[in-house]
Amino acid sequence: MISISKLLCDLDAEGDGLRYDAADESEKPQITERKQRRPVVVWNVTRRCNLYCAHCYAAAQTEPAPGEFSTAEAKAFLDQLVDYGAPVVLFSGGEPLVRNDLIELVDYAADAGLRPVLSTNGTLLTREKAAALRDAGLQYAGISVDGLPERNDRFRGKDGAFEAAVRGIEACLDVGLKTGLRYTITEANAPDLEGVVDLLSDVGLDRFCFYHLDYGGRGAEIADIDLTPREKREAVRRLCDLTLEYHDRGEEIETLLVGNYADAGFLVEYARERFGPEKAAAVYEYLERNGGDPTGERIADVDYQGNVHPTQFWQGYSLGNVRDRPFGEIWEDESNPLLSALREREKHLTGKCSSCRYASICRGASRLRALSTTGDLFAPDPQCYLRDDEIQYDGPIAGGLAD
Repeated sequence: MISISKLLCDLDAEGDGLRYDAADESEKPQITERKQRRPVVVWNVTRRCNLYCAHCYAAAQTEPAPGEFSTAEAKAFLDQLVDYGAPVVLFSGGEPLVRNDLIELVDYAADAGLRPVLSTNGTLLTREKAAALRDAGLQYAGISVDGLPERNDRFRGKDGAFEAAVRGIEACLDVGLKTGLRYTITEANAPDLEGVVDLLSDVGLDRFCFYHLDYGGRGAEIADIDLTPREKREAVRRLCDLTLEYHDRGEEIETLLVGNYADAGFLVEYARERFGPEKAAAVYEYLERNGGDPTGERIADVDYQGNVHPTQFWQGYSLGNVRDRPFGEIWEDESNPLLSALREREKHLTGKCSSCRYASICRGASRLRALSTTGDLFAPDPQCYLRDDEIQYDGPIAGGLAD
């Protein structure tokens, strides 16, 4: 994740230590005091979902799937994460709220010292469930809304999904559970971007996660409705503008970009254009601390059957199964060719990525998008929207920072 609000508005957030080694600069309580040394683990606790979303990376189904962890197996897996030192477990799906033991598992994770957070479509959240999750130790709920009512419901395959998600958001806010809105942009819902951001303010949310489409699961089936790189650049620029507009009005919305580290280079360029070289240099320094695309290093995924993946979007490739070996052993086993390649990708990137001045803060962006569209793991991400003059310029990056 890249925080627009942190980099452009100096807005403190609880993830400053985790992302930027900047805990000592923040007045907010921190997730960790130092940048993470172990991955955040996304856990798809079920493949079942009450919706059928066009972009679902897990290709979730409305019916139960075989191989799901029992409660006992789920707790044993959480013990593995504790033993390995994972800082955060993100309960995802499918729709995690279809599991009857979700509250019990959140409570177990919190008691064991993991930070439990939730990714949900929000439609099954009532005030009572939100309160129970809060009391169990849930620290955050990210609720997906992919447009205003008509577009969201069409995208998510069910009439009324928008209104149900808004009720879920309100239920969380009513009980004091920290909540944010998640939005994945495509041609199908791009016209609603500003309306979705306005929705945050209307319902009282202060966190917005803007996701780029990655080409995994059903997301690969709709790659043809992804924005063009030029359109993507303009959408990110508009989100930066909106963040600053809200900030100038005194509405502090934490705005985050997810899934395309071309955003990192763009934010340096945006900061230089809007604020000058000194600000651009500060943005670059934070992004160097962040370290670029985290796939296979600072983010991991474990699916409902226990298969470990380099990221939640890369469900088609398993590094191993936690029923056979502990998570930590699998994640540290660099004899796996894909894991090893991802961790030394700078040696192998080709095309414009190989000479890009922003390589250290991007690291080639999505290797999955590159592989899905070209068949080459090290080809440029087709959704890189930086201009050639930005990539190839051989002068200082900003404020005296050299290549």
